[in-house]
Amino acid sequence: MKQYNANALTKQQNYKLLSGSIIPRPIAFVTTQDKDGRLNAAPFSFFNVVCSAPPMIMIATTRSEGRRKDTSLNIEDTASFVVHITDEETVEQINKTAAPIERTQNELDRTQLTCIESELIPVPGIEQAKIRMECKLDRIISLGDKQEGSDLIIGEVVMYHIDETVYIDDSKIDPQTLSPVARLAGNDYASLGKSFTLKRPTE
Repeated sequence: MKQYNANALTKQQNYKLLSGSIIPRPIAFVTTQDKDGRLNAAPFSFFNVVCSAPPMIMIATTRSEGRRKDTSLNIEDTASFVVHITDEETVEQINKTAAPIERTQNELDRTQLTCIESELIPVPGIEQAKIRMECKLDRIISLGDKQEGSDLIIGEVVMYHIDETVYIDDSKIDPQTLSPVARLAGNDYASLGKSFTLKRPTE
């Protein structure tokens, strides 16, 4: 077995080992606005649920040469954002928003995705997403090096929008109909494959 001291590796080497090992990762497609109402949209695979009472999710945005992501800056300014679950029907359009462009430009102009107003926050969501969650900022935690670290963003979900086709009674989601897409490493993705059931031990 090969062994690597993480402190002896570059940021890129650590990223490759982490993103290639911790798979599959769900992809959050996040819409935000700046103080002037300009919309931003971007996908993030450092994303997961962290609490259910209240419902809270997290995304992590990286810094590069001290520059923070527009998503992080916008959330810090407005304290609100929308997270969409990336699926097989939306992933190609969402991927188009990952290109590096100026903060004043709207990534959605590159896509065929359309906006829809939110109920409880000012930031619009994306109509085509089967699941979207309106979120209010709980906290931003700065992690690691100021130049090359990350912003850990924790948001409280205040409103769910669930397409009827993926909703099952008793607040359950049909994973097959949702057809989520997961991030692997590099340019590789995965769709939902084989599933199995294991009962959790009770004693």
